Amino acid sequence: MKEFKAIRPNGQEYRGVRYREHATRKHGLHPDRYYLIRYWAKGKTQNEGIGWASEGVKPSDAYQRLIDIKAALKAGTYETPAEKKAREEAERATQEAQEAELEKAALTFEEIFKEKYLPYIRQNRRNPQSAENEETLFRLWVAPVIEKRPLAEIAPLQLEKIKSSMLKAGKAPRTVRYALEMIRQVFNYAERNALFDGLNPVKKINLPSPDNRRMRFLSREEAEALLKDLASRSKDTHDMAALSLYAGLRFGEITALQWADVDIEQGTLLLRDTKSGKTRAAFMNDEIKAIFESRPKGIPASYVFPDKKHGGRIGKISSSFLRAVNKLGLNEGIEDRRQKFTFHGLRHTFASWLVQDGTDLFTVKELLGHADYAMATRYSHMGAKNLRSAVNRLSKPRQAEVVSMHDREVMEHAKS
Repeated sequence: MKEFKAIRPNGQEYRGVRYREHATRKHGLHPDRYYLIRYWAKGKTQNEGIGWASEGVKPSDAYQRLIDIKAALKAGTYETPAEKKAREEAERATQEAQEAELEKAALTFEEIFKEKYLPYIRQNRRNPQSAENEETLFRLWVAPVIEKRPLAEIAPLQLEKIKSSMLKAGKAPRTVRYALEMIRQVFNYAERNALFDGLNPVKKINLPSPDNRRMRFLSREEAEALLKDLASRSKDTHDMAALSLYAGLRFGEITALQWADVDIEQGTLLLRDTKSGKTRAAFMNDEIKAIFESRPKGIPASYVFPDKKHGGRIGKISSSFLRAVNKLGLNEGIEDRRQKFTFHGLRHTFASWLVQDGTDLFTVKELLGHADYAMATRYSHMGAKNLRSAVNRLSKPRQAEVVSMHDREVMEHAKS
């Protein structure tokens, strides 16, 4: 586009004002004009665009801008277009940051939990049931106390109130700890995602440290009766129970099994991303091999025990398991919830049988997939008979030595 000087209606020049005509676009009867100004500032010629005539810009507007610039130069407040743009961008960024901080500070625990944290764990947790458990804890115990509070306003006092109300209601210490740990994870999630930058209040709470471990296990006769009853109710439930009983698998490890993880010929199962965060192998005995040989094979990426409705991963054990337990009276007369038999008790039974048969705790730990000995040592009392026998064996040579010493004394006395 060619550049022209802007002329006033009286024929005088708008000194310093220029325009360029658009090659094709019209504004009224004339080509559209883009107005700009040219002036000397900060040691060089400055060019500044003002705007198009079609946007309402007139030569007088450009000239007034030039007058304002000269006044700013005289007052020492002038900014070049680049400096003005940089300042405005910095101010805009500061304003956006302040607005973001205000918005972040106003986020309530409920908003972060429901809109961000819960969708995140539903997508990333291996066990889909854990998200449902946390949602229930939130709804029943956490929401009534801190639901509408921004994270920055949540203090240990409110968390103590949650803990106290749960304990008074008879909730197990492990459940109370689970609720508080969930709150801690929400704060951690918010911090990782720049939604919170304060102190996590859960760090100042004494979490209950319960001995909530289930130690109930089955005898050989009880286990045989349970599997027989389950076989009459549901093949899937029977097979899953047998996997836990004879291979020590957790329920989540069983439901995560895909056919690509099963090697019947080698007698191994590959357990991926287990509770300890590691992948480990489990081993088949004859019963387990027979189970896999009897099941219809799916494609490698399909689950061995798919959900019947959707073909995805199963979320919880079938109610047929509890019906079988109740029919056999396995929990009859047991009041302590820790002693009631559940599906997880099959895994305890597996470990207990191993220890009773003389298997060392290191082997038990490895087969169960425990990260350290702390969990495996709960079964140490099951090997008391083996330990007692070992101690008794130590006493036999000593007893023989005592007898021989007595014999020598008798012989010496006889000689004298």
